[in-house]
Amino acid sequence: MTDLTGRRAVVTGGASGIGAACARAFASAGAHVVIADLDADAAAALADELGGESWAVDLADTAALAGLSLEADILVNNAGIQHVRPIEEFEPERFSFILRLMLESPFLLIRAALPGMYERGFGRVINLSSVHGLRASPFKSAYVAAKHGLEGLSKVTALEGGSHGVTSNCIDPGYVRTPLVEKQIADQARLHGITEEEVLPKIMLTESAVKRLVEPAEVASLALWLAGPDAGMVTGASYTMDGGWSAR
Repeated sequence: MTDLTGRRAVVTGGASGIGAACARAFASAGAHVVIADLDADAAAALADELGGESWAVDLADTAALAGLSLEADILVNNAGIQHVRPIEEFEPERFSFILRLMLESPFLLIRAALPGMYERGFGRVINLSSVHGLRASPFKSAYVAAKHGLEGLSKVTALEGGSHGVTSNCIDPGYVRTPLVEKQIADQARLHGITEEEVLPKIMLTESAVKRLVEPAEVASLALWLAGPDAGMVTGASYTMDGGWSAR
């Protein structure tokens, strides 16, 4: 098993979904986990369960992050939302919000964590991207743009951090069984003129060779390996976990 004893892991969006699964995996491997989430109560509850700590933070408030110093051996940039609209109906303020939350705040957190990682000669930056960081889908302009940007940011971090013992990688899952995906179903049904029951087989899983949702624990298992010592030569990579979607 991966041993993270003595490591400090900061997981954004850590109170639910993929983030919570990663937090549990890291804690089970011995890491001290910081649950960073907008939902202060949920973050505190999970932190208490795992013997870690919580950080109630609005990551879309990028001005508040500009001068941040962050102590982390492992940083998981996971926080995100989805908003499904045609481009001509996409609210400009919502587009800006999604880019702040899902691209600018990861940059600011990486910026805040790198000095300490460099000083210690060890760091793991794990960016929860998406198959939408590699492929596009209609009606998701902000999400696709943010994830494509995150892929580039991750690679630059890998190139700059390599000589300091810091790796940076993306995990690119397809649709994961999380509240984020569940909230999309009604919007997708409305936009495509189908029932909510038809959204999974007709929209979400059409490109995947494996016809099921990804489980959060599966994503966390990959994140755990990337955080550990065996992944020291893995950097600048994008690991798909999409059931074959991106193989097309």
